[in-house]
Amino acid sequence: MPLTPPAEPDPEQKMNWATFYAVISGVNRHSTGIGRIWLSVLFIFRILVLVVAAESVWGDEKSGFTCNTQQPGCNSVCYDHFFPISHIRLWALQLILVSTPALLVAMHVAHRRHVDKRLYKLSGKANPKDLEQIKTQKMKITGALWWTYVISLLFRIVFEVTFMYVFYMIYPGYKMIRLVKCDSYPCPNTVDCFVSRPTEKTVFTVFMLAVSGVCILLNIAEVVFLVGKACSKHLQNAGDSTIGAWIQKLCSY
Repeated sequence: MPLTPPAEPDPEQKMNWATFYAVISGVNRHSTGIGRIWLSVLFIFRILVLVVAAESVWGDEKSGFTCNTQQPGCNSVCYDHFFPISHIRLWALQLILVSTPALLVAMHVAHRRHVDKRLYKLSGKANPKDLEQIKTQKMKITGALWWTYVISLLFRIVFEVTFMYVFYMIYPGYKMIRLVKCDSYPCPNTVDCFVSRPTEKTVFTVFMLAVSGVCILLNIAEVVFLVGKACSKHLQNAGDSTIGAWIQKLCSY
């Protein structure tokens, strides 16, 4: 009876987006309402679309790229020239970097909880139920946490805008070209190369970039909301009329 050879491992491992979302959603408990909307848009319209649809659309991006020549190596050189980085990998890198600032908030919250637990134990109280409540309680966005949260939002905006600019520089107009002419070595002369399913890929590119623009607007709206809320509290407090007193109160733990 012939032995069946063991299945070869998949050389291209897929990223575990479920674990990634679980890490990011832990910060969602301490976010504003706009922040929760941002996380929903990130997961539904970016991560899910990327995993369910976009990865299959770009599955033939290399094999479907054909040039009208049999010269060995010409196809690979021309593909690398016109598509220096895959859309999928660039979007995956964008999602990771855009979501990373949320870890700043998570680390700040963990530090606050550690300090609260230590102060609670030093006070002579050691009720396990109260300690568990400190672990699960929602932190208000005030004091130093306010600054950490706003800085994380500014980083998100910078990363989103930077990636949209990079997309425009690599693929002008965000449009997938149907026909490209390549004369790079080892092509014998100027050859025509054809991109597979350019219209479908253009639609997905425009969709992903449009959702990225929506996320930028949500982040800006959240920054405006937090700053406006802080200014409103300052104006309500007639005693702290100077800007220095307001900043000192905002930075207090």
